[in-house]
Amino acid sequence: MEKLEIIGGNRLYGEISVCGAKNAAVAIIPAALLVEGVCRIENVPDIKDVQLILQMLVHLGAKVNKIDVSTIEIDASELRTHVAAYDMASRMRASYYLLGALLGRLGKAEVALPGGCNFGQRPINLHEKGFRAMGAKVATVRGQVIATAEELHGNSIYLDTASVGATINIMLAAALARGRTVIENAAKEPHVVDVANFLNTMGANVRGAGTDVIRVNGVEKMYGGVYSIIPDQIEAGTFMLAAAAAGGNVLVKNVIPRHMDSICSKLEEMGVKVTEYDDSIRVERDGEIHGVRIKTRYYPGFPTDMQPQMAALMTTAVGESTITEDVWDNRFQYIGELQRLGADIRVEGRSAIINGGPLYGAPVRATDLRAGAAMIIAGLAAEGKTVINDPYYIDRGYSNIEERLRSIGARIERVYEV
Repeated sequence: MEKLEIIGGNRLYGEISVCGAKNAAVAIIPAALLVEGVCRIENVPDIKDVQLILQMLVHLGAKVNKIDVSTIEIDASELRTHVAAYDMASRMRASYYLLGALLGRLGKAEVALPGGCNFGQRPINLHEKGFRAMGAKVATVRGQVIATAEELHGNSIYLDTASVGATINIMLAAALARGRTVIENAAKEPHVVDVANFLNTMGANVRGAGTDVIRVNGVEKMYGGVYSIIPDQIEAGTFMLAAAAAGGNVLVKNVIPRHMDSICSKLEEMGVKVTEYDDSIRVERDGEIHGVRIKTRYYPGFPTDMQPQMAALMTTAVGESTITEDVWDNRFQYIGELQRLGADIRVEGRSAIINGGPLYGAPVRATDLRAGAAMIIAGLAAEGKTVINDPYYIDRGYSNIEERLRSIGARIERVYEV
């Protein structure tokens, strides 16, 4: 059994680099199934979710060649099946991108209903709505989503909510479809734009990504090429909040500062000094920070994937803070774990009210990926030793996080117990 042990109370100093974006990588890798040629993808994060989605591509018949720790080549010219491995697909949410990619490439797809972190319902009704609008038949049989189409054709699709997953999945299915597909009320997150840029690099014709209307003009074929994934906005934010919680002076490198605007503004409101450079951000804390109010929103609002980490930081602030979760319906499961560390938090509906005060080390659990990151942040700020159980969740989205945090002064170790 693996655990992470943290001795809190150490200020952080130095430089730490951000890896490629997890949420982009787990969509771009399935998108390679649309390409009849070799895709070379760079700045790929070395995390569990990426390893799992690559295994699924191999099962489908794609050839995967790992060039180095952050570079892979994928050749999906000769796929042997349209059925994703059930046991693998059911373990992660992003497996649903195989639906759009396989449907677009082969005209048929069978993929298990998505799994992953359990913090709310993850319906794929908007994905299915888009596929049906393009001429596909979609059904769910014994936990398996089955989509078929003699031919996909472009159509206008309005998304009832600005779903990232549905926006990307429809883009994938539309890339090789006949005619033009228009996605209205599209998600605008950075990784949506990154997937569109990848598709265009491989020969697709996607316009408007980053706005609420995306137009995809179907092409007959997509060819290979080279593409580099953007830096991870959420990992960058996690390191920034870790520095703010523990105190010190940390330069977070390999970031796109404009992606961090909502996070930077809240840190500054709390009294943390934030300095932006071309591709890095410095975070400095020396003294007290103050409570703030946050509501999660779709991009460019405050990201829901930073909500647990921000809650951990808020426990160290003077006064009252409030987080309102406006994206997912059950993302406060980790609150009980913060309370084990002494945090004063109460949940009222979709809001958590946090009164700052001292934290004390204790055994806690990573209830999901981002909640696990929140436990690390709280452990760095707490007095004494914090032990985080189930670090597998953290490994799904953060590569070698303990080694990287040790490089800036954190006392964190991975321990193994029989």
